[in-house]
Amino acid sequence: MKFKLSIILCFCVILIAAKSSFAATVDTVLTRSNAMKKDIKAAVVKPNGYSNGTKYPVLYLLHGAGGKFSDWIINTPNKETVKNLSDQHNIIVVCPDGGVTSWYFDIPEDAKYKYETYVATELVNYVDANYSTIQDRTGRAITGLSMGGHGGLYLAFRHQDIFGACGSMSGGVDIRPFPENWDLYKRLGKYSEHPERWEANTVVNLTHLLTPNKLAIIIDCGTGDFFYKVNVALHDKLLDRNIPHDFITRPGVHNFEYWGNAVVYQALFFSRYFEKNKKN
Repeated sequence: MKFKLSIILCFCVILIAAKSSFAATVDTVLTRSNAMKKDIKAAVVKPNGYSNGTKYPVLYLLHGAGGKFSDWIINTPNKETVKNLSDQHNIIVVCPDGGVTSWYFDIPEDAKYKYETYVATELVNYVDANYSTIQDRTGRAITGLSMGGHGGLYLAFRHQDIFGACGSMSGGVDIRPFPENWDLYKRLGKYSEHPERWEANTVVNLTHLLTPNKLAIIIDCGTGDFFYKVNVALHDKLLDRNIPHDFITRPGVHNFEYWGNAVVYQALFFSRYFEKNKKN
């Protein structure tokens, strides 16, 4: 009996080891931003069985204010969430470092803040050059949480030639009600002095760039979130402009417990978009 039990235990250990050895892997890479003249870290999650012989779609996943590139990898309640999503949907997930409070803007007066150029151009070029990707907008999606939710929509709306799908989780999709928060005034100047900058760079004012069905869009925000009202306002404006989009609300606040759940729905949304375009 002991001998049989030992064989069963050994077999289970082998199965667990085999499963672990073929799970998604995370590369921490150092990318170059010529626009900002510095190197920037990013996490690149490759799915189980990644092969240079296959072209993979890419999901760019942005962090929030005060965060960094590793947040999505280490801060979700289930530490394997992003790796599991990479495996489940057979996609590459890229988590860039967007600076502590860059808001993914290019700031004309500050050469240290060219994060729109970095994420939408330099990072995309790096990933396409170093990984086996679908090098077309139909193979790229971008989303994020909070500041990264603003970034996901802001960058996609402004770079529809680069991204075919986009999303936001608890996103700061209208920055104007928060003139003193999260260093926004450091990026755009004080609202009282430069209102035109705030008006031109808030997501809710960029819907004129959209045409129906050009971008696949998903927006998610908890009903207890301080960004809830601005997300509802964006949803209403998209409806008024006849822009199709998925809009999800449920009880929740501004934390990783909410985002760890939200990203699962968003990854499914993007996976369906990728599959649809693969068939076409």
